[in-house]
Amino acid sequence: MKIKSIYKISFLSLFLVAIGITGCKKDILNVEPTDILSPATIETDTTALEAYVTNRYLGTRLQDKEADGSVPGFGRGFEYSMWSSFTDESIYNNDDATWLIQRGQLAPENLGSAGVYWGRSYRGIRECNYALGVLSKIAMSEPHKKKLIAELKFIRAFRYQDLIRNYGGIVLMGDKITELSDNLQDPALFQRASIKESIDYVAAQLDQAAADLPLDNSNNWLIGRATKGAALALKSRLLLYAASPLYNAGTWQAAVTAAQAVISLNKYGIYTGGYANLFLTDQSNEVIFARLFTKNANHTHLEIANGPNGYGGWGGNLPMQNLVDDYEMANGKPITDPTSGYDSNEPYKGRDPRFAATILYNGAAYRERNVETFIPGGRDSKDGNDNWNTSKTGYYLKKYMNDAYPLQNPWGNAGFQPWIYFRYAEILLNYAEAANEAYGPDAVPAGSTMSARQAVNMVRARPSVNMPDLAVGLTQAQMRDAVRYERRVELAFEEHRFYDVRRWKIADVTENKPAGGIIITKTGTGFTYAPKVALDGRKFETKHYWLPIPRAEILASGGKLQQNPGY
Repeated sequence: MKIKSIYKISFLSLFLVAIGITGCKKDILNVEPTDILSPATIETDTTALEAYVTNRYLGTRLQDKEADGSVPGFGRGFEYSMWSSFTDESIYNNDDATWLIQRGQLAPENLGSAGVYWGRSYRGIRECNYALGVLSKIAMSEPHKKKLIAELKFIRAFRYQDLIRNYGGIVLMGDKITELSDNLQDPALFQRASIKESIDYVAAQLDQAAADLPLDNSNNWLIGRATKGAALALKSRLLLYAASPLYNAGTWQAAVTAAQAVISLNKYGIYTGGYANLFLTDQSNEVIFARLFTKNANHTHLEIANGPNGYGGWGGNLPMQNLVDDYEMANGKPITDPTSGYDSNEPYKGRDPRFAATILYNGAAYRERNVETFIPGGRDSKDGNDNWNTSKTGYYLKKYMNDAYPLQNPWGNAGFQPWIYFRYAEILLNYAEAANEAYGPDAVPAGSTMSARQAVNMVRARPSVNMPDLAVGLTQAQMRDAVRYERRVELAFEEHRFYDVRRWKIADVTENKPAGGIIITKTGTGFTYAPKVALDGRKFETKHYWLPIPRAEILASGGKLQQNPGY
């Protein structure tokens, strides 16, 4: 993010405090570290305290092969294996503890690459609570103190969101900071709230945060820090989840109101500079909240990590045929419609423009040539160079790739794309889904400015996309399918699909389908296409609607922390 960290802040665990209290008596060893701020400094120096607060947007590296370049933020983001590779969007070429999730083998003892959220989130919550405690006592201008308190409540709410959408009802800590002198086996420390109680608490915290956060970033509130829109966007997402079948803990009407609150700010819009460019641009009218990266604070070098093997890339997150087949034709008809114009001999022609902006396919223009995934002889197939990195699906990731960055030897000269946490298109689709469920496709709810259908059409009308408007007269079920399609393609690879198919309770269908790929054979000047299974053994059981709580957490609680069902 563009918040430049002046201080390197260590986690202020009780263990660090204990070390500080029991320091060696010999003066020669009583040296104040120069790269760690002591609690005394944070609790008396307002500049140091604010640096500590802004560093709470960041988490701690807890697992191998994460945080390449800079420490994690919220969710997963730009890691080598992206969250998409736990879904029917993609598989990760080199496993890295992702295939066990695809195959339904995750367990409390082994969550693979999904095993960090519980520990990282509660660590972040404790850090926020510590800072809130300091703010309650330190001398500072009241208006600025209110903003910092609001900022911490937003960050804490985001950590709770990472917990709720992965585990369901969670332990709510309030403002408590547990000390070593406390009874660490107190059952109250491990009592999980219901999903409704969890979301109601976080939503109320976000209302408080939104009331005191600024509407805009400025020289005194840099880009990358939360605004009113960010707090309201997080609330919109949570209340949409709450109303969904899996959660059943809220109302669609409340989700409409929450999305409308963002829309009514009259601050955001659909970016007109092209769908592909949106994800390469640090600032736009569509982005509500994002993490920005800079030199020496970059993320994974995406181009080499995900590029085709013939370019010297490593394959990385490989789009599945399952996703490819879901892209409509440019006329708005699915490829299964006999009147769509789809040609199985030219399967990539005439598709929704977001397809080519998201996925590299055989024949796609990329850098200095066209992609060649065909056999025999295709440079990006198993017959090409570095064939251990050949795509298992026959496709490579295009979304997020910046052709201005070097693919080979990119070190220090790539990894600067923003990770967008919230954007206006998501809010419009939140609104559309909730409004359709509550009022139908064409009703304009009281206090709102558009119907569900109109909201979807705003997303489809983006310049460079220009998909046909949804027609008047759709049934509620047809509109539901249309919204789900838009979320599938518009928000692909943005960490929505994993949660969408679960909250809709369709994961038992989507995640039990084989991981599809394509074999393309060149015959003269033409090609033939044969489907294949890119990764065998995909499996989803009812228990997988929620992640298991790590076994170590259950044991540390003395068995008082309740595990999710089925594990």
